[in-house]
Amino acid sequence: MKKQATGVDAFAPFQQALAQGWDKALTSLQSIGANGAAPSFDLPKLSFAPDKLQSLQEQYLAEAGELWKAGMTPTTASSDRRFAGEAWGSNPVSSFTAAVYLLNGRTLLNMVEAVEADAKTKSRLRFAVEQWMAASSPSNSLAFNAEAQKRAIDTQGESIARGLKNLLDDVKRGHLSMTDETAFEVGRNVATTEGAVVFENELFQLLEYKPLTPKVCERPFLLVPPCINKFYILDLQPENSLIRYAVEQGHRVFVISWRNPDESLRDTTWDQYIEDAAIKAIHLVQEIGGSKQINTLGFCVGGTILSTALAVLAARGEKPAASVTLLTTLLDFTDTGILDIFIDEAMVKFREMQMGSGGLLDGGELASTFSFLRPNDLVWNYVVGNYLKGETPPPFDLLYWNCDATNLPGPFYVWYLRNTYHENKLKVPGALTVCGEKIDLGAIDAPVYIYGSREDHIVPIGGAYASTQLLKGKKRFVMGASGHIAGVINPPAKKKRSHWIREDGKLPASQADWLTGAQEHPGSWWTDWAQWLKGHAGKQIAAPKAYGKGSAYKASEPAPGRYVKAKAKAPVAA
Repeated sequence: MKKQATGVDAFAPFQQALAQGWDKALTSLQSIGANGAAPSFDLPKLSFAPDKLQSLQEQYLAEAGELWKAGMTPTTASSDRRFAGEAWGSNPVSSFTAAVYLLNGRTLLNMVEAVEADAKTKSRLRFAVEQWMAASSPSNSLAFNAEAQKRAIDTQGESIARGLKNLLDDVKRGHLSMTDETAFEVGRNVATTEGAVVFENELFQLLEYKPLTPKVCERPFLLVPPCINKFYILDLQPENSLIRYAVEQGHRVFVISWRNPDESLRDTTWDQYIEDAAIKAIHLVQEIGGSKQINTLGFCVGGTILSTALAVLAARGEKPAASVTLLTTLLDFTDTGILDIFIDEAMVKFREMQMGSGGLLDGGELASTFSFLRPNDLVWNYVVGNYLKGETPPPFDLLYWNCDATNLPGPFYVWYLRNTYHENKLKVPGALTVCGEKIDLGAIDAPVYIYGSREDHIVPIGGAYASTQLLKGKKRFVMGASGHIAGVINPPAKKKRSHWIREDGKLPASQADWLTGAQEHPGSWWTDWAQWLKGHAGKQIAAPKAYGKGSAYKASEPAPGRYVKAKAKAPVAA
């Protein structure tokens, strides 16, 4: 007589698939985007709690039995938006396939929770399963996608022809289109706030913007955007431009426009970005603006760069910042969210070996990595729409910017990777030497406005909040709704989303404790920030009639300048 399968035995195929997928996925994670062989490392062995597997087996068999009973009869619309369309419910083969897929996906994710392993291993395994699930969805296949099939029938095959054309066009571009890229041009209808380039070196151009008020604040305002993206996320279009908003508030605004690195910058280090870019820009704005102190803002990695520069200057006895604004910025890298799954000693060592002595991290690789953090929204959604349904994605300025990738110098990247994400040394006073100085973030003597986005998957809200515990100046923390970009780019006129403020000013050890005493306010956080910044901007003076200062710093070309228009190109092999 054949022995009845136990829960563990019945799930053996699932366990084998999970383990094999884990091996492949973790290998991919360790060497994501790498050229050449990955470093050797030991993969952890997976073990499962038998009682949890037994319970999962019973649940799976019960749900599978219900599916088989229903057979190929039409079903109600799925709660999963990939299968929610009417065409899915009226196509029995597609709806049954979707139901089986969702059942298997739930089971695999539940099996991840049954794995007996440390938290990081489980997070990596969960990520691998989610990636596999996103890629293997029946909605990604014309053979099962009922909506794509209906579209092909209704258009007499024209949608398929358009889909093939879209695919060929994207192959030529070298990336998946998320928007109609022909609808935008930098300097024409994005990055259009009027200004001029008043300085440049090999790392950046300094832009100054034309005042929109007869008087301006005496302390000029410098914005440091992330160098892993183009600065014009802060200046998309007039109605959602943070740069224009600051100009309208009466500030004399300067912005760093990073150069998109090519092979000539393959040896550039973190120290050079701090000394020759951030610190140089601070000193330039002081000189051009004629003010000993300036207001400063850093966004994402730009905030990390700005804070490091201010710490270096503090070690030299300089206190140039009248205020510091940090938007979705990590200084304490304890909580890095999903990005933590990519980082360990083997991965960092491999990157150091690959490009630590020179090279470029390809901007396309970086963009793909961030997109696959949300694969259904930022990858497969466009595969289905562009190729299976033959749709042209609508014009969207934010997604145009998102596709405008930038390279990174290898030595800069690996220093940042090891000393922040991996070893978290930036938060430790004296642990790092930058530009010849032992740095201490606590030495930055300036009031600080710290903003974090509640649903941010790149800088988790807890990671953004952690800066309140490191910086010693008077601090104000504000939480906004939405994610890393949409939470920041939220102009008041749109009257969208909410933000949270704790009026008693208390900053307890954790963001969760802070939230218990915070009040929700409808609309944008920009108005609160503008009022705060006004208090640190000094008196009103006559607006300058010309860009720059004298013959040393005069307008050389109109904003947004040529650096921001350079496209990322794949690096040449060393």
